[in-house]
Amino acid sequence: MKKVLVIVSALILTAACAAPSNNREAPTANTNSAATPVAAMLSEADAIAKEKASWAAIQKKDYVGFGDMLATDYIEVGDAGTWDKPGILEHLKDLEISDVTFSDWKMIPVDNNAVLLTYSVNVKASFKGKEVPPGPYRASAAWVNRAGKWVAAYYQETLAKPSMPPPPAAKTSTTSSASPAARPAETTIATDPVSSEKMAWDALKRKDYDTFASFLDADQIEVEADGVYDKAGTLKGVRMFDASKYELSDFKTANLDSDAALVTYVSKSSDPKAPQERHTTIWVKRDGKWRALFHHGTPAASPSATAAASPSPKASPTAKASPSPRMAASPKM
Repeated sequence: MKKVLVIVSALILTAACAAPSNNREAPTANTNSAATPVAAMLSEADAIAKEKASWAAIQKKDYVGFGDMLATDYIEVGDAGTWDKPGILEHLKDLEISDVTFSDWKMIPVDNNAVLLTYSVNVKASFKGKEVPPGPYRASAAWVNRAGKWVAAYYQETLAKPSMPPPPAAKTSTTSSASPAARPAETTIATDPVSSEKMAWDALKRKDYDTFASFLDADQIEVEADGVYDKAGTLKGVRMFDASKYELSDFKTANLDSDAALVTYVSKSSDPKAPQERHTTIWVKRDGKWRALFHHGTPAASPSATAAASPSPKASPTAKASPSPRMAASPKM
């Protein structure tokens, strides 16, 4: 289908869809230049209709129709890995969906050429004859204007879990965020989204929450297993864990348009009991500065859960198992 370490695990971002093992080159097909055909801005109703249509195509096994709805550089992120367009289309052949229901729709405009949708979804489905967990799942999708046509560029989902009591707050640093060691907010401006991710993460590691906050757009939204958070919720959540225990890897990027880019990566804790997490952040350029508008975190499935599924011959070398439930996921429970 299409932990709560909050945004850091998330934003630092805080998907890696069958992309090759090396970093994906940012696509150049859509630069949002004057030469790019103009498409009418999607209304929320139209965006929801397109997303539902993509699910309907999967349910009907209309792989050609579904594939026509996807951008060539489409990325999907699930608990078992990340997939590109060919990998997802190949895996769909073993998925049987009998029913799907949606709720909690919300659209987040990125700019005139890109929109984000967040929603909840429940499914009745099987993969290779085995029942898929029904959900609910917290889902996110990005639709973009490519050559005058609106297509899906990204999808991610996370099995919803009830909110857990927050862990003890991490000890705050005695160093003021305004001191030279902490770097005051806005003293350094990243020139690209990946650098922004890493700098935001570094701010969290040194507990410089003011600088971390400066990386977030005022309308920032974060999707995690236990809920959906606005900027204030994210800033509260990042104080609940020790970011210095986490390392990031497997960065991949894709352009949504000239002023918006998607970054995916994996976070891993030094605590062997803590699961890896797959994160996606969408960065937007506002007044010449990159801001995190959106983040989605998905706990990675344990090796024992993913080992049972063999990768598609067309999937990226990074895809070690079947994709998430919507995209032919193998049962994880």
